[in-house]
Amino acid sequence: MKIAIINGPNLNLLGTREPDVYGSETFEQYLASLKRRFPRVSFSYFQSNIEGELVSELQRVGFDHDGIVLNPAGYTHTSVAIGDAIAAIRAPVIEVHISNVHAREEFRRISHVSAKCRGTIAGLGLKGYELAITFFLDAVA
Repeated sequence: MKIAIINGPNLNLLGTREPDVYGSETFEQYLASLKRRFPRVSFSYFQSNIEGELVSELQRVGFDHDGIVLNPAGYTHTSVAIGDAIAAIRAPVIEVHISNVHAREEFRRISHVSAKCRGTIAGLGLKGYELAITFFLDAVA
């Protein structure tokens, strides 16, 4: 099984950015633990702070991966283009947010990507990525 993990802006700062909200583990450390936990999954990982690069990566992996775990971060609330890219590809997408976006600022309750995704996981920390991967594994079992 091939699963792409795509992270949006500021997620390159995990481990140092607001550790009370996002934790103290870097995403690279967490990804290593995911690879150990799910040895039969072939992971690709991409992170960018640039909206167009995220759209291009969705298009690149969206036709040959079995699933995509996407954390669009701040672009969730602003990017029609990311939502359109999700609608245009074949691979199912699970949207993941480390924090509970619905318990934060009012503007974070608006999403331009959720309706295009198979599902959304929010507020469960990094565990949300693991739950999304488990969903994809269960869906093909």
